[in-house]
Amino acid sequence: MDQVGVLIVGGGAAGIATAASLLARAPELDIAIVDPADVHYYQPGWTLVGAGVFDAAQTARTMASVIPRGVRWIRAAVAAFEPERNAVVLDGFRMLRYGQLVLCPGLKLDWNAIDGLAHTLGSNGVTSNYLVHLAPYTWQLVRSLRAGQAIFTQPQAPIKCAGAPQKALYLSADHWRRSGLLEQVRIDFCSAAPTLFGVPAYVPALTAYMHRYGAGLHLGHTLTAVDGPARRATFARVNAEGGKETVTRAFDLLHVVPPQVAPDVVRVSPLADAAGWIDVDPATLRHKRWHNIHALGDAINTGNAKTAAAARKQAPVVAHNVLAALGKRAGVARYDGYGACPLTVERGKVVLAEFKDGGVLAPSFPSWLIDGTRPSRLAWLLKERILPPLYWHAMLKGREWLARPALADA
Repeated sequence: MDQVGVLIVGGGAAGIATAASLLARAPELDIAIVDPADVHYYQPGWTLVGAGVFDAAQTARTMASVIPRGVRWIRAAVAAFEPERNAVVLDGFRMLRYGQLVLCPGLKLDWNAIDGLAHTLGSNGVTSNYLVHLAPYTWQLVRSLRAGQAIFTQPQAPIKCAGAPQKALYLSADHWRRSGLLEQVRIDFCSAAPTLFGVPAYVPALTAYMHRYGAGLHLGHTLTAVDGPARRATFARVNAEGGKETVTRAFDLLHVVPPQVAPDVVRVSPLADAAGWIDVDPATLRHKRWHNIHALGDAINTGNAKTAAAARKQAPVVAHNVLAALGKRAGVARYDGYGACPLTVERGKVVLAEFKDGGVLAPSFPSWLIDGTRPSRLAWLLKERILPPLYWHAMLKGREWLARPALADA
């Protein structure tokens, strides 16, 4: 049975950033990352692929090129967790023992939760920017639609990047506006959420853009079925009397964001809470039951937004606290629930939503430079030009610009 000092499950943004932050603090550590994927993606770029701003290839790097030097890469999938034995079981029944375990396996896009969706996705005008190979199809559909009905959906929370469903709408509508087609395209946003955005300070600016594009806002609408060949989408909603009913809408373009759950291997494990998410302390990100296990990223049960920006703040917290558990650091690092969502409301302008626990605004810049509650050209520059290289060359390299964790006594 192989033994690893610090085993990281997941080679996405959270996993690579945590490995890099650990090595920046303790280069001698024995670290391994378990992930079967050959390609690592900058997922925040997929919305811009769907708007024709980026090419899909710009969002991809080989996994081998982003694994930090000195970290072992175990190209396998995890089949089971056995925390009582300090072990994980890989596909093929290979077992790995660990001293410290860091979990960041991401989440599962549950396409099959919507009847008929999996069979029509990528055809019949049905697309999603949540899959890199379909984001170019989104742009193809947007460019080819000159009149008709476009519907953009959002499922019940939690989902990763809760602003992404709106971003697809805004950038598509902006293209139709610039092309002189906006009056010919009917736009609807059908969201299972009770509000347009979860942090009230940003709602006025977003509402103004919904009005600008003439988009119908339908809250409390959950997509339940898609008939691709007939181009009809069915939603469940609660009516004025409090009863449940279904509504069917025709479409020419349907952008779908699927329901999202923790990976199956997590949900059936002893590490999960009742809802299936990894059960951690929201400040220290340490597992509530096993103190040699930490977790971060999209699969944990904290209330923060599931974004790359959150993972960027969480990775140094986990790195410090793992080292503290090993007796290599003093004090406890704490995560404040920070998340960020650059809402691309038009090509060239972004509403830069930054917030932490309780919906408290947490701007990284002074308001005279970027007022996050208002659309900004400078925030677009940040989104398009600055954040991608910051991701590849800072976050994934252990350079913690504006991400140093707060420390408290143990």
